Amino acid sequence: MLDYRTHTFLAVCRTGSFTRAAERLHVTQPAVSQHIRQLEAHYGCALFSKTGRGVEPTPAGLLLYRALDVAENDEVRLRAELDTLQGEKSGRPPLRLGCTRTIADYVAPRLLAGHVRRHPDERILMRTGNTAELVGLIDAGEIDLALVEGSCDRTAFESVTYAREPFVAIAAGGGRPATITDLLAHRLVLREPGSGTREILERHLAARELSIGDFAGVIELASIPAIKACVAAGAGVSFMYRVAAESELADGTLADVTPADFAIEHDFALIWQRGSRYAARYRTLLREWIRKTTNLP
Repeated sequence: MLDYRTHTFLAVCRTGSFTRAAERLHVTQPAVSQHIRQLEAHYGCALFSKTGRGVEPTPAGLLLYRALDVAENDEVRLRAELDTLQGEKSGRPPLRLGCTRTIADYVAPRLLAGHVRRHPDERILMRTGNTAELVGLIDAGEIDLALVEGSCDRTAFESVTYAREPFVAIAAGGGRPATITDLLAHRLVLREPGSGTREILERHLAARELSIGDFAGVIELASIPAIKACVAAGAGVSFMYRVAAESELADGTLADVTPADFAIEHDFALIWQRGSRYAARYRTLLREWIRKTTNLP
């Protein structure tokens, strides 16, 4: 159980200000200052340093924040489970899962359908967003874990691979070119800046001293179905996870034109806060998902 001083500490970290923390907690600023002094005396180190706009955690403060943030989020879930045992709420607390867009659209439906067949009493709440947005939701205690394509801070989050997915080039037809430069004469159809699939493409192009601007033209669309339809109509080539285009590749609407020198695989990973008391439960859940939905051992 977290006490009032730890809640004060967390509020200061999140607001970057003793004054705003006091307003959020409905206490006085001197009370906030006193709580922080007590914690600093207890741990024997400074937890905050002053900035031009307020305060920010010291390295020790950041370490403490990560530990207490995990504890606070675990306590919320634990309280929900205790309420269920006491009959104050019906049913188990829901599994609050986040998914990045490709996973939400093309992996999660099959995964979750199988999950609820095996666990008919389980409730699931799913949120979508990019990896950074989902990390923020985990930190805020709004979701418990997330299936993501992007990278995250391994010091703050545990990350375990769910599946390894090919990242392929698609077109309306044609054979496989020998090199990525053979595709540069085509127009590129891709997601908007900030999307996971675009970030992966940009990173691998840069490793070959290329960029999106080297293609004959660029069309940006915020929808994977729209991208596939545009490519199928002959507008150009695109890059995406194979799972997102497997239906069209199977029926011949689209063709895999991935160059031999641009073979890429990327992990879909399940992440949660490092140090969570529910880590063993999440690992067990992941093993079940892998066993039922992928070919990984």
